[in-house]
Amino acid sequence: MDLGTVVGLVVVLALIFSAMAMGVGIGPYIDIPSVLIVFGGTTGALLIAFKMEQMKSFGKIFMIAIKPPRENVPELIKKMVDYSIKARRDGILALEADANNETNVFLKKGLSMAVDGNEPDIIRTLLETDMEQTNSRHKSNSSIFDNMAGYGGAMGMIGTLIGLVAMLMNMSDPSKIGPSMAVALLTTFYGALLGNVFGSPIATILSIRDDEENLVKTIILEGILSIQAGDNPRNLEAKLLAFLPPKERKSQFE
Repeated sequence: MDLGTVVGLVVVLALIFSAMAMGVGIGPYIDIPSVLIVFGGTTGALLIAFKMEQMKSFGKIFMIAIKPPRENVPELIKKMVDYSIKARRDGILALEADANNETNVFLKKGLSMAVDGNEPDIIRTLLETDMEQTNSRHKSNSSIFDNMAGYGGAMGMIGTLIGLVAMLMNMSDPSKIGPSMAVALLTTFYGALLGNVFGSPIATILSIRDDEENLVKTIILEGILSIQAGDNPRNLEAKLLAFLPPKERKSQFE
């Protein structure tokens, strides 16, 4: 679980609700018409914009932001170096059992292709195509939350206009001005809350998750091609460590 994301959400919501409670209490901030306009309207807009298959995966996509599948990159590099040493010593066919037992799907696919004797250009093309398609799906998934932020703000504005129209039509009745004004202001509040606490931050963290996965797959791709080419394990390690920040570059040969 990504502690930073969870703590951030909890802190933001706790501060907002604490400020509300210390003022007039939380009760006055609850307005059913405003909730329906913002949350119902945003949900409807998302259903219009995205395929049902994507919307059914909404919870799963959200959990990727909270609890991402993490790969230990230094350990991955060590594994690639070990594969390189084994291939140089016993031949690349010696990695067949390792490929069959590999749990990383992308690494298993690439390693199997190398063991099967595919040309480097074919391996690179197929793996890069896999990466591009995965990246495209991830961008589409993160855009759900990006659009949620925009739709939430827009629905908040629509609710504000509805409330203002109702207020102006009831200027002669002071008892109706307050409820109408509440709808006008609370829809803006709900829209801002939905967009800036959930929509935009989750879209950003999903984009970061995509970058992290791309890094892992790039390391795997370059490692497999180096293993197939018979590169010196030290050179392979130096190439792969270059993907890491300087402080994390620890050679297993030292």
